[in-house]
Amino acid sequence: MSGVAPPLDRRALGLALTRIANIRSADALAAAGDPPATQARRIGLTGAPGAGKSTLAGRLALSRLDRGRLGVLAIDPTSPKTGGAILGDRIRMDDLAGSENLFIRSFGSRSAADGLTDNLHELLETMDRFGFDEVIVETVGVGQAEVAARTQVDTLILVIPPDAGDVVQAMKAGIMEVADIFAINKADMPSAAKMAIEVKRIIALTHRGHDGNDGDGGGGWVPPVVLTSQADPDSIVQLSAQVDRHAEWLRASGEQAARALARRRYWLRRWLERNAQQIIDREPAAFFEMPRAQQMTTLLEQLGRLPGGGVV
Repeated sequence: MSGVAPPLDRRALGLALTRIANIRSADALAAAGDPPATQARRIGLTGAPGAGKSTLAGRLALSRLDRGRLGVLAIDPTSPKTGGAILGDRIRMDDLAGSENLFIRSFGSRSAADGLTDNLHELLETMDRFGFDEVIVETVGVGQAEVAARTQVDTLILVIPPDAGDVVQAMKAGIMEVADIFAINKADMPSAAKMAIEVKRIIALTHRGHDGNDGDGGGGWVPPVVLTSQADPDSIVQLSAQVDRHAEWLRASGEQAARALARRRYWLRRWLERNAQQIIDREPAAFFEMPRAQQMTTLLEQLGRLPGGGVV
């Protein structure tokens, strides 16, 4: 796509993203339409709060601007009390403004409980329709629930601070097994090297039996561990190079197609979950006194009457 896309209409893109972000889940199926003919490479950054994801996302974005049009979608937690979000990622990335090939937008997590945001699938497809070559998605730091980010991106980077020993132990059974790249951030701290050794030990256990990153489809991908620091530009270059290596492995191994299928399944499952939740929340107490079989029949009937109906 690089070099052939028309100039970016930032106002039109901003309005389109706002419309998609605010659309009701019941209308998402009708609004989705057919997938765009071309799709941006999707790079996800996830990790616990305080790991430095926003700063690292910004540095990574700057290092990859030579690859074409690049977008950053940053997701901030939404307050369960007020429904609002600070959207601090945009504030922390203000120093990235000025490039005609870079677009940054923040969203609240809203009703999503998986570290993402409502309608993220549609938001990313909107970026595709505006000719982006790459999109970086920074997710809310909520722990193992961020495994959901795996389905939405091509390459998932887990950002770990050097003093997160207990957090890493808790992550073993979840995201540690699905991350494609591990970034030990704030590498200038003395404990960073020790943390890198611990993460490599866990990777050796969770990826036992893989043949290594040969890039020709003959072996599984073994996640590399990269020490990163905002004060060390070379470390960001190394991280970017690992993103490229993983992209090449995805193509050579055929894993790209498998992930695309998982993404489509996730979208439909999430659509059903959100609409079912909204229908259930509207039902009066008497609904739950009915026999369970009748409750299920009523729920399925209401799902089938939603826009784009007949999905059930």
